[in-house]
Amino acid sequence: MSFSNTDTGSKSADPYKAANIDAAELKEKVEDLVSFIDSCKFGMMTTRIESSGLLASRCMALAAKEGGGIDLLFHTNTESGKTDDLKSDDTINIAFLDSDGQWASISGQASIETDRETIRKYYSPTLKAWLGDLGDGKHDGGPEDPRIGVIKVNSKTATYAVTSKTKLGRGYEVAKGTVTGQSPNVNKLRELTEEELQEWRKTNS
Repeated sequence: MSFSNTDTGSKSADPYKAANIDAAELKEKVEDLVSFIDSCKFGMMTTRIESSGLLASRCMALAAKEGGGIDLLFHTNTESGKTDDLKSDDTINIAFLDSDGQWASISGQASIETDRETIRKYYSPTLKAWLGDLGDGKHDGGPEDPRIGVIKVNSKTATYAVTSKTKLGRGYEVAKGTVTGQSPNVNKLRELTEEELQEWRKTNS
């Protein structure tokens, strides 16, 4: 089922997308996405709240990447609300945004990893600042603290927009579009399908 509020006939109802969609090769699309994610470092993680079904987002620092850069890992306190959300519904979205308006949205399925080998591999001493030392010799914020887990996001689809134009150049395009009614070409709008991401993993993991 889709939503529509009008009929534009043979003309595109979304001229911005038509003007900016960029059908680059898979390698370029993935490498530019990974580069953008690395430059952001922080993303907004969205999950569905177990008790209400509403969505909740929180800022998360990227801990590591797997699958040739497309599967994202985040540290978590296993006793936090987001782990309850993911146990109930493992569907997840990670969104990235920078000050230039470039953005990325990655949808996938999440798993909560708690085996010590994985935790030790991706452990960061800064986790102690967030979890604290409870003084019981067990919950000390160290790599053996059972509260430390890793949320692994297996990416299913990704959409992102990056640009090589300056702010001045983008401003000119928008101003021109305001006068002419033609949508500005300001971004490289790209989409990665589940099939494309699977193909990338096979050759780059």
